[in-house]
Amino acid sequence: MGQIRVEKNAGGIEGLCVIEPAVHGDSRGYFMETYNQRDMEEAGLTMTFVQDNQSCSTKGVLRGLHFQKQYPQGKLVRVIRGSVYDVAVDLREGSETYGKWCGMELSEENKKQFYIPEGFAHGFLVLSDVAEFCYKCTDFYHPGDEGGLAWNDPVIGVNWPGVNGEYDGTASAEGYSMEDGTKLILSDKDQKWPGLEK
Repeated sequence: MGQIRVEKNAGGIEGLCVIEPAVHGDSRGYFMETYNQRDMEEAGLTMTFVQDNQSCSTKGVLRGLHFQKQYPQGKLVRVIRGSVYDVAVDLREGSETYGKWCGMELSEENKKQFYIPEGFAHGFLVLSDVAEFCYKCTDFYHPGDEGGLAWNDPVIGVNWPGVNGEYDGTASAEGYSMEDGTKLILSDKDQKWPGLEK
């Protein structure tokens, strides 16, 4: 294997992988391979990607927790500007870790990538003033197939770093903020998702 190091079963959840590319730097800057099919296959990661997406968000934006119901997507995610706290929640029926979550910081500095296979909900919180987020998907986006979970569901219990607020039984962002006073920003849709047990 040449240009990547893979940590499998991140957070004790089968299938989640943290991928660290080899970064070649000198006084001019750096170079790295962000994806190499041969290296991925040598690491046992044989998925095929069909779509690349990119988003830009400001501090306090929380996107998630999202999944597709009939056409689940595996996602290889990374940050090219700023930093986010990225979260995956296991929703695979029969999984020993069903409902368990794993989160990590992804940033332009650490250059880590997170592979989240099919059958997981996914979301992230922007920690920096601005963050650009890129990800590859194993299936296309299908309008009308979206599903989601409340980002603050106490049953799942994601520990979003630096977020303060009191759960009111809904996914509303009202009353939540980051440690520096930045209000959480969620889409209307993301404030209406149910909890895991509803």
